[in-house]
Amino acid sequence: MKLSCFITGTDTDVGKTLVAAALLQLANSKSLSTAAIKPVAAGCEPQLINDETVMTNADALLLQQFSSLALDYHEVNPVALESAIAPHIAAAQQQRTISIDRLAGFCRGVLSKGADLTVVEGAGGWRVPVSARETLPDLVKQLRLPVVLVVGLRLGCLNHALLSAEAIVRDGLPLAGWVANGIDPEMSVQSENIATLKHSLPAPCLGIVPHLPTDVRDETNRVAAMAASLDIESLIERLSVLQGD
Repeated sequence: MKLSCFITGTDTDVGKTLVAAALLQLANSKSLSTAAIKPVAAGCEPQLINDETVMTNADALLLQQFSSLALDYHEVNPVALESAIAPHIAAAQQQRTISIDRLAGFCRGVLSKGADLTVVEGAGGWRVPVSARETLPDLVKQLRLPVVLVVGLRLGCLNHALLSAEAIVRDGLPLAGWVANGIDPEMSVQSENIATLKHSLPAPCLGIVPHLPTDVRDETNRVAAMAASLDIESLIERLSVLQGD
């Protein structure tokens, strides 16, 4: 069975890409083929790839690195926007338009490659606009993907996590699981917050990631450290149930 999921977060900079890359690495370690796509990325810089100057995003490059299938950068990140701001605003600055139908086509192209696990990563939190009339959840609904929610553990995370989960379910999408990521080393009563999330969120916890030490700066090492805290078996089992015939 070919499995897939959409990775979203309670906010921007909560570790979505690291979680996505860590899940890819864990799947790779089990001899499963993997692929990933970040259909729209805001915050891109020019890079020379095969004698061509390409606008690239650091998160998309990390996903490309950990995908076992050889994917061209344009396949991993088909819409690359320069400014690190909301995608619909960044697109407007460049006089570009983003449509969900087009993003869905890009995603289906990667999904059709038949990897055992395909990860689609969003941008920012759940309800991110891509135009005046469409948001990223419209893409997930078209693709009918189960959702993995990355919860950035910091003050306010309970509200952000519960509202995000409520919105995902209200949009008619299954919450496959959630990951608690310790982004704030000074967070008070963290264990009590995690206990509340475990009680309140309508999906299993796939891992509790401690705050990564500041000396773990290399992204590959950060992915490995995060992978050690994630439960890929539970995710695969959950996706198999949700996407089974």
